Amino acid sequence: MRKFLLIAITSFLFIGAEFSYAQKGKKELNCFERYENAFKDRGSYTISDNIYRNVMISFFEGDEVFCVRGKVRVENGYVSAIFYYYDDNTEELYDKKFHNLNNEPPTISNGISEMIINADREKFRVVFIDKLKPKRKSLQRMSVPDDL
Repeated sequence: MRKFLLIAITSFLFIGAEFSYAQKGKKELNCFERYENAFKDRGSYTISDNIYRNVMISFFEGDEVFCVRGKVRVENGYVSAIFYYYDDNTEELYDKKFHNLNNEPPTISNGISEMIINADREKFRVVFIDKLKPKRKSLQRMSVPDDL
């Protein structure tokens, strides 16, 4: 009887550990990763010099990602100015100096800026969500009737 109980408890522990490991393996994507995957799959339209009023600014703090809506000015292919939007749709200039990892103006590739660092060592990236290409069309499947 003790052996049966020992085997049952051991089996229960192994199954529970396996189940919890499987749950941890399915990590939910954060706001930045979802857009990053979409841009990798679909690509981006060209981002020319202009002011873009609907961008996502993703802040990276360790393993955490925090995303806010913003506005960005692009000049000569570089991010030159950043604005935040507040809940009441007012905007404010991001007045901190910022640059890429090489102390140069941040460039944009495939709809997403390279990593940007400000004077306070905060890290963030800008995602041009309106420049995401649409999903590719799929061919419509046709079924064949069974009574042919």
